[in-house]
Amino acid sequence: MGAVSLQTGSPTRRADVRRWRRYLADERAEAAVYRNLAARRDGEEREILSALADAEGRHEQHWLELLGDDAGRPQRGSLRTRVLAVLAKRFGSVFVLALMQRAEDRSPYADDEDATARMAADERIHGEVVRGLANRGRMRLSGTFRAAVFGANDGLVSNLALIIGISASGADRHFVLLSGIAGLLAGALSMGAGEYVSVRSQRELLTASAPHPEAGSAVADLDVDANELALVYRARGMSEWEAQAHAAEVLGGTVTTSTAPVDEHEAIGNGMSAAISSFCFFASGAIIPVLPYLLGLEGWPAITVAAVLVGIALLGTGAVVGVLSGASPLRRALRQLAIGFGAAAVTYGLGLLFGTGNA
Repeated sequence: MGAVSLQTGSPTRRADVRRWRRYLADERAEAAVYRNLAARRDGEEREILSALADAEGRHEQHWLELLGDDAGRPQRGSLRTRVLAVLAKRFGSVFVLALMQRAEDRSPYADDEDATARMAADERIHGEVVRGLANRGRMRLSGTFRAAVFGANDGLVSNLALIIGISASGADRHFVLLSGIAGLLAGALSMGAGEYVSVRSQRELLTASAPHPEAGSAVADLDVDANELALVYRARGMSEWEAQAHAAEVLGGTVTTSTAPVDEHEAIGNGMSAAISSFCFFASGAIIPVLPYLLGLEGWPAITVAAVLVGIALLGTGAVVGVLSGASPLRRALRQLAIGFGAAAVTYGLGLLFGTGNA
């Protein structure tokens, strides 16, 4: 089906042509995003992203056929998609995949009569493919990201609450400043020590759960007809049937003589590096509400500036969480802001209460 020209077509047809041109530009821009992402990947992920770019090319051809002579000069895609293409070329990060996931999920093709059912289905499946690729990236950075967000937010909220609570009690600027620095150091050291103990304990638990290094040597001497090897596998999570089958394979020499099924634990990292990271993440958040007092402000001006700075930081971390989780960045940002300011408001009220009581 060909489109009539913009000059002689009806107003409805001219609106259709403008919409088709927009779709065409967006398909080209999305294909560029996938090609740029593929260029920074290798192996299976590169093949998947290249296939997605090819699929966007098929959609591009559909709109070219509808437009016919009205295709005109290539238009630029939406600003969002063009920015994603640049980010994909420069960084190729999980953030780009997470944003593309949302873009695919918002495809208008399901409600557009000029888009085929196959194209609408493609976009839905593309969203699931990108979701899977984004999830791979989320899994790779989940531990570090969790520590970063948790540590920074803890520093932001706890030190803001501490500072405004003490300010509300009527303390002077120097006392508030010293309290803020003390809160920063105490909280950061506590976070670092806690993370070190957590990681070390987890490693020790995993080590205690690993098979004894000499247990495998006993397999060669086991009675083929009556042995307890299957019990080992059952104790480690296999069903009775799976354990019996695996034990038979081991005794038959067709698989490794390990006395435990393969169990790939999540990488838990090094205790000292985790402690240092947690210390730095907490301190980076906790220093923000202290800044106005370091610059000489006090009273309400200092509280106001601290609250504004912390609010911006909370909005930023909330938005990042939203992007990576594939949810609304605005909603997550506002939720983070409400939680942080809610805690600070309660502490400020307590500071007023105790300040009045001491007056």
